[in-house]
Amino acid sequence: MCGRSSLTKTEKEIEERFGATFYSDDLERYNPLPNYNVAPTHYMPVITSSDKEHINIYRWGLIPFWAKDKKIASKMINARIETILEKSAYKKAVEKRRCIIPMDGFYEWKRSGKNKIPFRIITTDQDIFSVAGIWEKWKDPNGEEIFTFSVITKPPNELMKTIHDRMPAILLPEQEKLWLDEELTPIDAIQLIIDYPSESMDAYQVTSRVNKVVENDSSLIEPILNNENRLF
Repeated sequence: MCGRSSLTKTEKEIEERFGATFYSDDLERYNPLPNYNVAPTHYMPVITSSDKEHINIYRWGLIPFWAKDKKIASKMINARIETILEKSAYKKAVEKRRCIIPMDGFYEWKRSGKNKIPFRIITTDQDIFSVAGIWEKWKDPNGEEIFTFSVITKPPNELMKTIHDRMPAILLPEQEKLWLDEELTPIDAIQLIIDYPSESMDAYQVTSRVNKVVENDSSLIEPILNNENRLF
């Protein structure tokens, strides 16, 4: 499961990284940056297969177009890569509505006896990386359109095995355009997703304040200086 992440970079840094621009109205309406503790229901930047030149801001937690109630979103923050082509909630989206989700880190909790220790995981070869996702447009009973997304997850690479049994599907930079290519079949798109190299990642313990969604400041991403908790 991937249920918490961060995106602490500036608008300009994100635009330069992906060669796309924000809609100014979206930035003013949602004010998504910086976010040191991104959680489900938060509105965050995504780049979609249907609008590659712009960075849209969608809500985390997929609401399928056929859903009768938006409460389903809380159960659909992640889409498992192993079953994404089989699930009715995902298979149409992975065919026509793929997206990439910018992050500069994500959080996961490692079990240690009865405790869960929070770690922040980053890529060391990129200041901003992208995660494969899918998106949907849903209309509420009042006719308002809500745009939502799910993060695709996969089995862990060697680094993540020491922390958790799942991880987000991080894309290599050269895979991003392919993932957004609407001509690419769902099967071929899924086959793009491979283990991100462990040697290009790092993980470090952070404060347990990150456990609370209401906490959101730069101290959350600072490492706790304890060499025993450095994984690599």
